[in-house]
Amino acid sequence: MLDFLSQTLSNFRHTGAVWPSGGRLAREMTASLRKAGGPRRILEVGPGTGPFTAMILRHLRPGDEFHVVEINPFFCKLIERRHLEPFRRQHSEITVALHESPIEDAPVEGPFDHIVCGLPFNNFPPPLVRGIFRRMLGLLAEDGDLAYFEYAAVRVMKAPVTSPSSRKNLRRIDAHAKSLHRRHQGSRRLVMANFPPAIAVRLRHQAS
Repeated sequence: MLDFLSQTLSNFRHTGAVWPSGGRLAREMTASLRKAGGPRRILEVGPGTGPFTAMILRHLRPGDEFHVVEINPFFCKLIERRHLEPFRRQHSEITVALHESPIEDAPVEGPFDHIVCGLPFNNFPPPLVRGIFRRMLGLLAEDGDLAYFEYAAVRVMKAPVTSPSSRKNLRRIDAHAKSLHRRHQGSRRLVMANFPPAIAVRLRHQAS
Protein backbone atom coordinates (compact mmCIF):
# COMPACT_ATOMS: atom_id res chain seq x y z
CA MET A 1 0.00 0.00 0.00
CA LEU A 2 2.82 2.45 0.86
CA ASP A 3 4.49 1.57 -2.45
CA PHE A 4 1.32 2.55 -4.31
CA LEU A 5 0.87 5.82 -2.39
CA SER A 6 4.47 6.88 -2.99
CA GLN A 7 4.09 6.41 -6.73
CA THR A 8 0.70 8.16 -6.72
CA LEU A 9 2.22 11.25 -5.11
CA SER A 10 5.22 11.32 -7.44
CA ASN A 11 3.49 10.32 -10.69
CA PHE A 12 -0.28 10.78 -10.44
CA ARG A 13 -0.82 11.00 -14.20
CA HIS A 14 0.26 7.40 -14.78
CA THR A 15 -1.00 5.99 -11.48
CA GLY A 16 -4.39 7.70 -11.50
CA ALA A 17 -5.64 6.48 -8.11
CA VAL A 18 -4.97 6.90 -4.40
CA TRP A 19 -5.70 3.27 -3.50
CA PRO A 20 -4.83 -0.02 -5.26
CA SER A 21 -7.70 -2.02 -6.80
CA GLY A 22 -9.38 -4.60 -4.58
CA GLY A 23 -10.03 -8.31 -4.96
CA ARG A 24 -13.61 -7.97 -6.18
CA LEU A 25 -12.57 -5.71 -9.03
CA ALA A 26 -9.64 -8.02 -9.85
CA ARG A 27 -12.02 -10.98 -10.10
CA GLU A 28 -14.38 -9.07 -12.38
CA MET A 29 -11.54 -7.86 -14.61
CA THR A 30 -10.26 -11.41 -15.05
CA ALA A 31 -13.64 -13.19 -15.26
CA SER A 32 -13.21 -14.35 -18.88
CA LEU A 33 -9.92 -16.10 -18.05
CA ARG A 34 -11.74 -18.47 -15.73
CA LYS A 35 -14.21 -19.44 -18.45
CA ALA A 36 -11.87 -19.90 -21.42
CA GLY A 37 -9.99 -23.03 -22.46
CA GLY A 38 -6.33 -22.99 -23.35
CA PRO A 39 -3.67 -22.55 -24.29
CA ARG A 40 -4.18 -18.78 -24.12
CA ARG A 41 -2.14 -15.65 -24.73
CA ILE A 42 -2.82 -12.94 -22.14
CA LEU A 43 -1.63 -9.33 -21.99
CA GLU A 44 -1.82 -7.01 -19.00
CA VAL A 45 -1.27 -3.28 -19.52
CA GLY A 46 -0.54 -0.94 -16.60
CA PRO A 47 -0.50 -3.39 -13.68
CA GLY A 48 0.67 -0.91 -11.01
CA THR A 49 1.40 -2.92 -7.86
CA GLY A 50 -0.17 -6.02 -9.39
CA PRO A 51 -3.66 -6.76 -7.99
CA PHE A 52 -4.83 -7.94 -11.42
CA THR A 53 -1.46 -9.61 -12.09
CA ALA A 54 -1.81 -11.79 -9.00
CA MET A 55 -5.31 -12.85 -10.06
CA ILE A 56 -4.19 -13.65 -13.62
CA LEU A 57 -1.28 -15.76 -12.36
CA ARG A 58 -3.67 -17.80 -10.22
CA HIS A 59 -5.56 -18.86 -13.34
CA LEU A 60 -2.70 -19.60 -15.74
CA ARG A 61 -2.35 -23.17 -17.00
CA PRO A 62 0.46 -25.09 -18.76
CA GLY A 63 0.87 -23.80 -22.31
CA ASP A 64 -0.43 -20.29 -21.52
CA GLU A 65 1.63 -17.20 -22.32
CA PHE A 66 1.42 -14.04 -20.19
CA HIS A 67 2.92 -10.64 -21.06
CA VAL A 68 2.92 -7.63 -18.72
CA VAL A 69 3.54 -4.08 -19.98
CA GLU A 70 4.31 -1.33 -17.42
CA ILE A 71 5.84 2.10 -18.03
CA ASN A 72 6.85 2.82 -14.41
CA PRO A 73 10.31 1.39 -13.51
CA PHE A 74 9.44 1.20 -9.81
CA PHE A 75 6.31 -0.86 -10.47
CA CYS A 76 8.25 -3.08 -12.89
CA LYS A 77 10.75 -3.99 -10.17
CA LEU A 78 7.94 -4.53 -7.67
CA ILE A 79 5.90 -6.73 -10.05
CA GLU A 80 8.95 -8.80 -10.96
CA ARG A 81 10.04 -9.34 -7.35
CA ARG A 82 6.61 -9.83 -5.78
CA HIS A 83 4.73 -11.74 -8.48
CA LEU A 84 6.53 -12.85 -11.63
CA GLU A 85 9.85 -14.21 -10.42
CA PRO A 86 8.28 -16.45 -7.71
CA PHE A 87 5.73 -17.69 -10.26
CA ARG A 88 8.42 -18.58 -12.82
CA ARG A 89 10.33 -20.64 -10.23
CA GLN A 90 7.29 -22.85 -9.68
CA HIS A 91 5.85 -22.88 -13.22
CA SER A 92 8.63 -23.11 -15.80
CA GLU A 93 6.16 -24.55 -18.33
CA ILE A 94 4.31 -21.20 -18.55
CA THR A 95 5.84 -18.25 -20.41
CA VAL A 96 5.71 -15.02 -18.36
CA ALA A 97 7.39 -11.84 -19.64
CA LEU A 98 7.61 -8.26 -18.32
CA HIS A 99 8.15 -5.28 -20.65
CA GLU A 100 9.12 -1.88 -19.22
CA SER A 101 7.54 0.31 -21.87
CA PRO A 102 4.49 2.34 -22.82
CA ILE A 103 2.03 0.03 -24.54
CA GLU A 104 2.26 2.10 -27.73
CA ASP A 105 5.91 1.02 -28.14
CA ALA A 106 5.96 -2.29 -26.28
CA PRO A 107 7.74 -5.16 -28.11
CA VAL A 108 4.75 -7.50 -28.00
CA GLU A 109 3.00 -9.17 -30.91
CA GLY A 110 -0.61 -10.32 -31.10
CA PRO A 111 -2.94 -11.88 -31.20
CA PHE A 112 -3.88 -12.03 -27.51
CA ASP A 113 -6.97 -13.87 -26.34
CA HIS A 114 -7.41 -11.65 -23.30
CA ILE A 115 -6.16 -8.14 -22.54
CA VAL A 116 -6.53 -6.64 -19.04
CA CYS A 117 -5.81 -2.92 -18.75
CA GLY A 118 -5.44 -0.87 -15.57
CA LEU A 119 -4.46 2.47 -17.13
CA PRO A 120 -6.09 5.69 -15.78
CA PHE A 121 -7.52 6.93 -19.08
CA ASN A 122 -9.22 9.98 -17.56
CA ASN A 123 -5.76 11.37 -16.72
CA PHE A 124 -4.53 11.16 -20.32
CA PRO A 125 -5.00 13.52 -23.28
CA PRO A 126 -7.64 12.22 -25.74
CA PRO A 127 -5.17 11.53 -28.61
CA LEU A 128 -3.14 9.29 -26.29
CA VAL A 129 -6.29 7.47 -25.15
CA ARG A 130 -7.26 6.79 -28.76
CA GLY A 131 -3.74 5.61 -29.60
CA ILE A 132 -3.60 3.22 -26.65
CA PHE A 133 -6.96 1.66 -27.49
CA ARG A 134 -5.99 1.41 -31.16
CA ARG A 135 -2.84 -0.53 -30.19
CA MET A 136 -4.61 -2.82 -27.73
CA LEU A 137 -7.51 -3.60 -30.05
CA GLY A 138 -4.97 -4.25 -32.82
CA LEU A 139 -3.34 -6.88 -30.60
CA LEU A 140 -6.63 -8.61 -29.78
CA ALA A 141 -7.51 -12.00 -31.27
CA GLU A 142 -10.64 -12.37 -33.40
CA ASP A 143 -12.65 -13.87 -30.54
CA GLY A 144 -10.72 -12.06 -27.79
CA ASP A 145 -11.82 -9.58 -25.14
CA LEU A 146 -10.34 -6.43 -23.63
CA ALA A 147 -11.18 -5.44 -20.03
CA TYR A 148 -10.50 -2.03 -18.50
CA PHE A 149 -12.07 -0.06 -15.67
CA GLU A 150 -12.91 3.42 -14.52
CA TYR A 151 -14.09 4.77 -11.21
CA ALA A 152 -17.86 5.22 -11.03
CA ALA A 153 -19.01 8.71 -12.10
CA VAL A 154 -15.41 9.97 -12.15
CA ARG A 155 -15.92 12.26 -15.16
CA VAL A 156 -19.08 13.74 -13.65
CA MET A 157 -17.30 14.45 -10.36
CA LYS A 158 -14.16 15.88 -11.96
CA ALA A 159 -15.89 18.20 -14.43
CA PRO A 160 -17.06 20.93 -11.96
CA VAL A 161 -13.65 21.26 -10.28
CA THR A 162 -11.36 21.23 -13.29
CA SER A 163 -10.38 23.72 -16.00
CA PRO A 164 -12.42 24.30 -19.19
CA SER A 165 -9.77 22.54 -21.28
CA SER A 166 -9.79 19.56 -18.92
CA ARG A 167 -13.59 19.41 -19.07
CA LYS A 168 -13.36 19.36 -22.85
CA ASN A 169 -10.86 16.50 -22.68
CA LEU A 170 -13.13 14.54 -20.32
CA ARG A 171 -16.05 14.97 -22.75
CA ARG A 172 -13.90 13.72 -25.62
CA ILE A 173 -12.74 10.70 -23.60
CA ASP A 174 -16.35 9.95 -22.66
CA ALA A 175 -17.43 10.17 -26.31
CA HIS A 176 -14.63 7.82 -27.34
CA ALA A 177 -15.58 5.33 -24.61
CA LYS A 178 -19.20 5.33 -25.79
CA SER A 179 -18.10 4.82 -29.40
CA LEU A 180 -15.93 1.84 -28.40
CA HIS A 181 -18.82 0.41 -26.40
CA ARG A 182 -21.13 0.54 -29.44
CA ARG A 183 -18.58 -0.83 -31.92
CA HIS A 184 -17.15 -3.61 -29.76
CA GLN A 185 -20.18 -5.20 -28.09
CA GLY A 186 -19.32 -3.50 -24.81
CA SER A 187 -20.56 -4.61 -21.40
CA ARG A 188 -20.27 -2.80 -18.04
CA ARG A 189 -20.33 -4.20 -14.50
CA LEU A 190 -20.49 -1.98 -11.41
CA VAL A 191 -18.21 -3.21 -8.60
CA MET A 192 -19.36 -1.54 -5.39
CA ALA A 193 -16.96 -3.57 -3.20
CA ASN A 194 -13.97 -1.51 -4.34
CA PHE A 195 -12.53 1.76 -3.02
CA PRO A 196 -13.71 3.82 -4.73
CA PRO A 197 -16.53 1.91 -6.52
CA ALA A 198 -15.51 1.04 -10.08
CA ILE A 199 -17.03 -0.01 -13.39
CA ALA A 200 -15.40 -2.91 -15.22
CA VAL A 201 -15.82 -2.54 -18.98
CA ARG A 202 -15.34 -5.41 -21.43
CA LEU A 203 -14.95 -4.98 -25.18
CA ARG A 204 -14.99 -7.72 -27.81
CA HIS A 205 -12.90 -7.84 -30.96
CA GLN A 206 -14.77 -6.56 -33.95
CA ALA A 207 -13.37 -5.63 -37.33
CA SER A 208 -13.62 -1.92 -38.04
